[in-house]
Amino acid sequence: MKRHSRPETPRPDIVHPSVRATQLNLPFSGHAAGAARGGGAQPSDSQSRREFRPEEAARQVRLHRTIEDETDHVAASLGLYLPPGKTLELCLTNNHYSMISVRRKPDGYRLRLHRMFLGAEPRIVRALARYVVHNDRRASALLGEYIEQNQHIIRMQVRRPRHVRIRTEGRHHDLQAIFNRLNTERFEGRLEARITWGPMSVRKRRRRSIKMGSFAVEDRIIRIHPALDQECVPAYFVAWIVYHEMLHGKHEVLRTNGRRRFHTKEFLEEERTFPDYQRACAWEKENLDRLLRG
Repeated sequence: MKRHSRPETPRPDIVHPSVRATQLNLPFSGHAAGAARGGGAQPSDSQSRREFRPEEAARQVRLHRTIEDETDHVAASLGLYLPPGKTLELCLTNNHYSMISVRRKPDGYRLRLHRMFLGAEPRIVRALARYVVHNDRRASALLGEYIEQNQHIIRMQVRRPRHVRIRTEGRHHDLQAIFNRLNTERFEGRLEARITWGPMSVRKRRRRSIKMGSFAVEDRIIRIHPALDQECVPAYFVAWIVYHEMLHGKHEVLRTNGRRRFHTKEFLEEERTFPDYQRACAWEKENLDRLLRG
């Protein structure tokens, strides 16, 4: 070779055998460095990246408990303290005012319970069972304290507006006219509430009791039992029932020793100022059986 001659450049389509072998046998860079440092064997060409990934722990999937699961859990906890042979119909609610509502039947109990009782400690569950079965006063006081301690749960709830069908004009009595007159005469027109007849129901047997009226604090709705919409029921008696429920919209519910008092001393004193109070009480006593059949 001449002193200043250039080395011969290889053709681009011809690769030296030693170079080809080196390129084909190169492993992935990360594993190659690890193998070189640890002195281990290099992986073969047929192995993929996935085979060299570290093993991961199995994923855990937590399913949210449904309202049915929560209801079954509370019902099972209460069932441990109920008398043998008694059934329990449980409904969990998010009410803002009625935390516990019990209807006692010969074969069991129908309970509407606020969801704040989910996860309650055993002594609260036992007190709830005593209240459901025996209407125990000490249990009621304990439950009242528990409700007071969990008022923040109620305040956090977002109320959903409920559609209520209002029916004021009956066959014999117009509730709106009665309400307007009483509101003007007895409340200076300041009481804000709606009034309606309650839903009609077809009964096959005689009632054991009758709730002639109710006041829903959440919606400020007065409901009057449709059994009072009869020709035989005098207008002054219907007006007395409406007046009684309107007083619930005026007087606050007090709590004494864990028990709520709906009919306070002031409430009862104002109710007695109704002009036909004595006559309405006498008519109710004489005709209660007729209302139970109606």
